[in-house]
Amino acid sequence: MRYIVAFTGYFSAKARSLYISSALRNAGNGALEWHIVPRENPASDFPSDFELVHIRQASPSSLLTLEDHPYIKRVTPQRKVFRTLKYVPSPEPAAPCNTTRWTQKWQSWQSSRPLRRTSLSLGSGFWHATGRHSSRRLLRAIPRHVAQILQADVLWQMGHTGSGVKVAVFDTGLSERHPHFKNVKERTNWTNEKTLDDGLGHGTFVAGVIASMRECQGFAPDSELHIFRVFTNNQVNTCLQPRNSCLIPLSSFCSCVVIMVSAIGNDGPLYGTLNNPADQMDVIGVGGIDFEDNIARFSSRGMTTWELPGGYGRVKPDIVTYGSGVRGSGMKEGCRSLSGTSVASPVVAGAVTLLASTVLNRELVNPASMKQALIASARRLPGVNMFEQGHGKLDLIRAYQILNSYRPQASLSPSYIDLTECPYMWPYCSQPIYYGGMPTIVNVTILNGMGVTGRIVDKPIWQPYLPQNGDHIDVAVSYSPVLWPWAGYLAVSISVAKKAASWEGIAQGHVMVTVASPAENDSEVGGELTSTVKLPIKVKIVPTPPRSKRVLWDQYHNLRYPPGYFPRDNLRMKNDPLDWNGDHIHTNFRDMYQHLRSMGYFVEVLGAPITCFDASQYGTLLMVDSEEEYFPEEITKLRRDIDNGLSLIIFSDWYNTSVMRKVKFYDENTRQWWMPDTGGANVPALNDLISVWGMAFSDGLYEGDFTMADHDMYYASGCSIARFPEDGIVIAKNLKDQGLEVLKQETAVVEGVPILGLYQTPSDGGGRIALYGDSNCIDDSHRQKDCFWLLDALLQYTSYSMTPPSLSHSHSRVAPPTGTERPLPQRLEGNHLYRYSKVLEAHLGDPKPRPLPACPHLSWAKPQPLNETAPSNLWKHQKLLSVDLDKVALPNVRPYRPQVRPLSPGESGAWDIPGGIMPGRYNQEVGQTIPVFAFLGAMVVLSFFVVQLTKAKSKPKRRKPRVKRPTYLQQQQQTTGKNPTV
Repeated sequence: MRYIVAFTGYFSAKARSLYISSALRNAGNGALEWHIVPRENPASDFPSDFELVHIRQASPSSLLTLEDHPYIKRVTPQRKVFRTLKYVPSPEPAAPCNTTRWTQKWQSWQSSRPLRRTSLSLGSGFWHATGRHSSRRLLRAIPRHVAQILQADVLWQMGHTGSGVKVAVFDTGLSERHPHFKNVKERTNWTNEKTLDDGLGHGTFVAGVIASMRECQGFAPDSELHIFRVFTNNQVNTCLQPRNSCLIPLSSFCSCVVIMVSAIGNDGPLYGTLNNPADQMDVIGVGGIDFEDNIARFSSRGMTTWELPGGYGRVKPDIVTYGSGVRGSGMKEGCRSLSGTSVASPVVAGAVTLLASTVLNRELVNPASMKQALIASARRLPGVNMFEQGHGKLDLIRAYQILNSYRPQASLSPSYIDLTECPYMWPYCSQPIYYGGMPTIVNVTILNGMGVTGRIVDKPIWQPYLPQNGDHIDVAVSYSPVLWPWAGYLAVSISVAKKAASWEGIAQGHVMVTVASPAENDSEVGGELTSTVKLPIKVKIVPTPPRSKRVLWDQYHNLRYPPGYFPRDNLRMKNDPLDWNGDHIHTNFRDMYQHLRSMGYFVEVLGAPITCFDASQYGTLLMVDSEEEYFPEEITKLRRDIDNGLSLIIFSDWYNTSVMRKVKFYDENTRQWWMPDTGGANVPALNDLISVWGMAFSDGLYEGDFTMADHDMYYASGCSIARFPEDGIVIAKNLKDQGLEVLKQETAVVEGVPILGLYQTPSDGGGRIALYGDSNCIDDSHRQKDCFWLLDALLQYTSYSMTPPSLSHSHSRVAPPTGTERPLPQRLEGNHLYRYSKVLEAHLGDPKPRPLPACPHLSWAKPQPLNETAPSNLWKHQKLLSVDLDKVALPNVRPYRPQVRPLSPGESGAWDIPGGIMPGRYNQEVGQTIPVFAFLGAMVVLSFFVVQLTKAKSKPKRRKPRVKRPTYLQQQQQTTGKNPTV
């Protein structure tokens, strides 16, 4: 019979043969007949991670001995799978989902697809995988029980199954007599539907991933389940409705702390799409990956946006795990497969439940300590930034090791700041810092495992490393006055010292923070626990770039949902009615930012009023999709700045009060009507800003395809230019009247719609102004055709006074409009923008501007220099205090070995995934050739396996025999004479 022998790495054919022969010699059966099946393909000349071995009359002991070799990962029987679109049922009975011994009967398939292999991965970049060439796994032939993949069975064999831990599931409910669950303590219905049962299957699936006891087994089958049905069969969350009270019955959880685990959302791959409550500090926010360790395309990305505009978002998700094609409990019985971060979150919730049951001293388990263990043990995915993976992939066993050697302490997330480490530290690593630039803000979360409340002792201390030029940077720190519950913030602002204005190099230092918490079990009144942590900082400094290369992004005047209803910029996107991604260069304008950096521009963010920056330092102020009003002082200062050489680019959006009334909607969750407080942009406010130059946007609403300067363009719900100086350049296009379509469902084409204007102000040395009526072409949210080329052309005009010939001599150039054809747009009567505005305040029914706030003032920390060398690797250097994984050994428990099985009759060869979302490359065969990038690393691989071959000349050590009971349990039983309980 033939067996597939998988190795732990990529080795030459000679090395693979030596490993196999060495292992089979140890089987003690010299008469065993075997040979390696030769490969007749070009890949045979290159390193590989498997061999096909023919063994006659192989015994179970010989196979186990073969698998015990240190360089052999697993041994599985060879099977062949033939697929077709037509399914031929097998007469054999269906096998249970969790069966580990299957009958050797296969379904019959014929392939009607071409032989060309293509990936179905949601994120097809091969660099996302943690292991090289991982696309060669035959995942469809192995039952993907996620608990066993994450090695939960290692903890099960130690006697840990979730006993004593209570789990609350807020979802679509659970049937009373579902065969997968044995410990459902409570079912509560918070909806207006007269049933406790699950009508959708999602709640059952979630509960199954956590606590199913059979078939598709969950992590913690002995945990207590408390089921709260909060979603109706129409997926309406009744807890959000007015007058509804959804409170956890504390009688069920009175002696416990509550650890919240939440999905970050399925709005990826767009950045700034985190869902609440996963974006909160004290919640474990979970993202999704596929079984090849690629970030799932649907998984939402960071950063958090509720700190904007004055601050900066924090790192989320906290952790990622499998969320694509995961198997869990079906609605009534059996198993099904689903994808989404709401699948990944119960994976982490189940892991947390199981981990909590392993800790003998349950007082050590709290939201902070559990998050500390998860993020400290997570495996970082290579080539993926922190706003996609957080701290990395869930590692259940490493988290167990940390929790069982844990002492209460504080820690930081992220644990270090390295502005030179790409791609993980994107966007910080994407642009060096320089003197005179806006301070770089890093929002760090303080996790306090010592107690629910705490405080920072004295002030954080800044200690620059003198040998690493730490005195070339200034640091300011603001922080939470009280750490509650279990967490707080540490906002670090980094700037370049004046003496480094022309210097280039790397500077390092660290911030030291001491956290104190009341000692709950301290006999002395007022006793405290303290923990001191360091935040290493490493930055790259360059000389201050010229003014023409510096672009300032106006973040202060961008508003978002929540809390107000700010409508989408593209009215065609009816399923996404809200503008909620933050409108930041690192969220939904990420691609634009990356493009500007590739063109050599330095982009900074203004999180304060226009009165708070030195315009002489910047070539262009960039305003995109602004919804906020403007202080009168801002309007005055901007006019003065432009007269003195600052240039301005505005990308506007639609604004029409009739359309705004039309796009109101009724929200089933809150049972309220939502009326927008502005349009895609606040055009009346923009008109106030630019009126001094005789410019204005209209309330027209247009869309359509056109060509400009040989580039294909799409105008998506933009406005037109209503007024422009007569000596300016105006480009017009023929577009559809989308406003007429929205209001009357009629179609009309309007000729000569002015959409682009360029103007040189008349003052000596004055700046330039460019207006464009639509921002969708540079917005990642709903962009169909990008116009980055246009942004380049406009920056050439504003920064270097170079008018693009393709625009100045365009056949679409028209005479500037005078604004006499129709009145300019007015603000919607009765709008509630003042409720969410930083500029307006209520005043007897007529909102008025607030007093202009003071500009932010940073208090730079007094440095305490250190004449010592900084650590070279900040990531490896940072660990939880007193935790050394090398000293926390696991019992020698044989890991779970999945076996290849045939598909059961009636089981689909593809995962049952709703919405057409497919998991990773599950249709790849084990025998496919090595990917192209393996050739590029051939020399590195060659050196690696030569070293391994040298080591292999000695007889490999046998593994220790399996320990049936953990040593510490045996010792406890000998001491007390009783079986310990958890």
